[in-house]
This record gives sequence, structure tokens and C-alpha cells, in this order.
Amino acid sequence: MEAELQSSNRTSAQPARFFASIHDDIASALQRDPAARSWLEIALLYPGLHAVWFHRISHWLWLRGAKLPGRWLSQLARGLTGIEIHPGATIGQRLFIDHGMGVVIGETAEVGDDVTLYHGVTLGGTSLDKGKRHPTIGDRVTIGAGAKVLGNITIGADSRIGANAVVVRPSPENSVVVGVPGQIVRRLHLHHAGDAPDLNHTALPDVFAVAIKDLLARVDELEGRVADHSHPHALRTEQDDAWEGIEFMI
Repeated sequence: MEAELQSSNRTSAQPARFFASIHDDIASALQRDPAARSWLEIALLYPGLHAVWFHRISHWLWLRGAKLPGRWLSQLARGLTGIEIHPGATIGQRLFIDHGMGVVIGETAEVGDDVTLYHGVTLGGTSLDKGKRHPTIGDRVTIGAGAKVLGNITIGADSRIGANAVVVRPSPENSVVVGVPGQIVRRLHLHHAGDAPDLNHTALPDVFAVAIKDLLARVDELEGRVADHSHPHALRTEQDDAWEGIEFMI
């Protein structure tokens, strides 16, 4: 995927490809945002798309050695949109950033095609290593509001990251990740490339609540067993090297 993403970015700032990408971006926004009413409204008023368009130019400059102008342009976009995308980041086609305020995408992050990010998402690094230190996000991944995906990890395609999750380990394709730290849950109904965008990032399993309920049910069962006996069991033996006649209470 890395080679494909780099190839797409190298061509994205060429005039024909750049405007074709704008067309695709607006179409994807219409598909994924029920509040969108027209192409003109999206083109003029959607900061998530403006940030992506700025990034395509700044990334083009970055790849050609004009790193300072690329960084300057990315900071200008940050001031205008509230979205910070490092010009070194590799972004696929039809990335949709909904609302967008507070989104941060680090220098070595890689984002696949048809990814959706909500506001407050961070694709961040966890080390001072100059090499790959940010996440790789597969195609068609949805990352909910406030979620943090940290470190050089891979999020498999068609996965969903729940709102406010903190993800610090890789997840396979078609996973749902929830909680702090993120817990991986495999989907019962798989998401595929031809399916509608998976945007319901609040339909999430509560893995901790399930675990607590299971523990409480087990405690109730054990207490019921204890209540059926008037005396605790004594541990006795007929063999040497074993306890005899001593009662152990837990």
C-alpha cells in the first residue's frame, strides 16, 4: 500500500489529477455527510477538504526538496482550518475529515483510500526515532471523534476505531477497536470494499461491561454454592505429605 500511496501523491499535484481529486473529494463528502447540500457548499465551506487540498500541494513540494515552503504551507492550512497535516504524511484518495477541528496527522503517517476521520483525531508518534514512527491506516477505515492512534502500527482495512479510543497496537482487517487502551473486537458482519461507508462509530461493544457482568454472574454462582453448605470443607487426606484435619477458609 505504501508504494501506491506515494505514487498517488506524486501525481496528485499535477493539474489534471489535482482537479480530478477535488471532484472525487466533493463526491465523497456528499456521500458521507448527510448535512451536505450542494457541491458549492462543500467546496467553499468544508475545512476538512481544504486541509486535504493544501496538503496535496505541500506534499508535492516536500517530495521535491522544498521542505521549508511545504512546511510553511501546511502551517498556513493549520491556521485556516484547525487541521494539522505534516507535509511528509502520505494521504490516499478521497480522505474525508468531518468537522476536522483538532485533527493531527504526523510526518510519517500513511493513510489509505476512502478513510474517514472525525474531529480531534490524532495519528501520532511515540518516539524520537527519525524513521517511521506514525501509524499506517488501511483503506476504508473510520476513526471516531477524539480517537488517538499512536506509534508505528498498522490499522487493517475496513476497521472502525471508536470515539475516544487510544490505539497503541496493530489491529487486523475488519476490526472494531474501543477503549483505553484500545481493545480489538472482530466483526460479526464483515465490511467490504463495495459496501457503503461504515460511519457509525458510536455502535461499539462495551468489552469491560461484558467482562464485569460475567464476573458478577460467577460471584453469584459461587456465593450460591457456599450458601448451600453449613460448614466449610475440610481438607483431609489418607496419604503422607498432605494436609489432614485442617480447614482452609478463603
